[in-house]
Amino acid sequence: MRTTAILLAAGQGLRMRSSLPKVLHHVAGKPMLWHALQAVHQVSTEKPVVIIGHQADSVSEYVADQAHCIVQEKQLGTAHAVQQARQFLQGKTDQVLVTYADMPLLSENTLKSLVAMQGSNEGPISLLTVISDDPRGFGRIIRNTDGSVQAIVEEAVGTPDQLKINELNVGAYCFDSNWLWEALDEIEVSPKGEYFLTDTIALAVKKGLKVTPLVLQDATETIGVNTKIHLAEAESAMRKRINQQHMLSGVTLIDPAATFIDAGISIGKDTTIWPNTYLRGITRIGERSEIGPGTIISDSNIGNQCRILMSVIDGSVLDDEVDMGPFARLRKGTHLCRGVHIGNFGEVKDSTLGEGTKMGHFSYIGNATIGTNVNIGAGTITCNYDGEHKHETRIEDDAFIGSDTMLVAPLKIGKRSRTGAGAVVTKDVQDDTLVVGMPARAIRKLEKKKNE
Repeated sequence: MRTTAILLAAGQGLRMRSSLPKVLHHVAGKPMLWHALQAVHQVSTEKPVVIIGHQADSVSEYVADQAHCIVQEKQLGTAHAVQQARQFLQGKTDQVLVTYADMPLLSENTLKSLVAMQGSNEGPISLLTVISDDPRGFGRIIRNTDGSVQAIVEEAVGTPDQLKINELNVGAYCFDSNWLWEALDEIEVSPKGEYFLTDTIALAVKKGLKVTPLVLQDATETIGVNTKIHLAEAESAMRKRINQQHMLSGVTLIDPAATFIDAGISIGKDTTIWPNTYLRGITRIGERSEIGPGTIISDSNIGNQCRILMSVIDGSVLDDEVDMGPFARLRKGTHLCRGVHIGNFGEVKDSTLGEGTKMGHFSYIGNATIGTNVNIGAGTITCNYDGEHKHETRIEDDAFIGSDTMLVAPLKIGKRSRTGAGAVVTKDVQDDTLVVGMPARAIRKLEKKKNE
């Protein structure tokens, strides 16, 4: 059976008090619209449709090829929004799943259950409800004495007795598509001048057709975002869900309430995450690593058995068994090969450090290629910027860079060469050479070790 999802994302979201479209506000590092699309992609057999309106260009640019975007020029209610997709979808799908793009916690499993229910429903509508004492502005589900759904009453027009009802309309529906397109033409305009999708329930009941409810067990899935307060609630609930999923997959979180992991992050089993750690963006952590406390990792790939303490990593790749921190920083373009060590207050940018290389504390390496088993003493700095251009430093295998060495790029340090403490190196150094002073000068050739 063909199923197409429609996401409603045209609202202005005035209560957000923001210039950013509401559905592009982030929850767990991703826009709310991303979460909604992830869920419906698992349910919809056809490409989803997103109804856009306010700041349509920004929302459409984000959606790109993830879904079809249809503009609702005038925001005249939810039924009017769905109606915009009729010409595009009519005759091309059997079921239509409709939900909101500002409900980031609504899960794919719940939507799959709703779609499956409608697949076996003899009537034209299945809808999602929840039992909750916190109405959050949702409409109330009115049932007959036999338990069948009679109508949805919006909170603004409900009687005192109706408002005591604790079964709420979540705002997720699955329709028989042929019935839906005809029913939309029968919906009358409300006193507010809008056409409400909830009126389809009364239309179906009036015609003696069955409306089937699916009662949702987890009320947190129903958190819709209309204010920054709601956004914080959704963030907290999503973070709890993400952390639980990682722990069930074999990750140790010392304090889940103080661990912040974006959606889509991959973490290997037996890795330990200490408190006040933030894993952001497109990040992968390998197995048996130890991260934190007090660490921020963004858009980076961390290997197996790494140890990262109180450090900041952005746009970097760390191979297995890297050890760094505390208070180290890796900037974009950094690659630390297997077994590299970075000491406290070390900073690396746009550079590769070869296998087994050790970089002492209070050092800066930028635009450099470092070989294997190099020792970089404390206070070493690559002077890579001349005020106009960046220049490369190359240090070859087994070199020893003394403490407080200034390496003025462009520069090459040969294999097994050494610099004396405090040297200012402005010219290339040949293999097996010791240089000292300011500017550095060669004072002797070094003897090769017998096993070399």
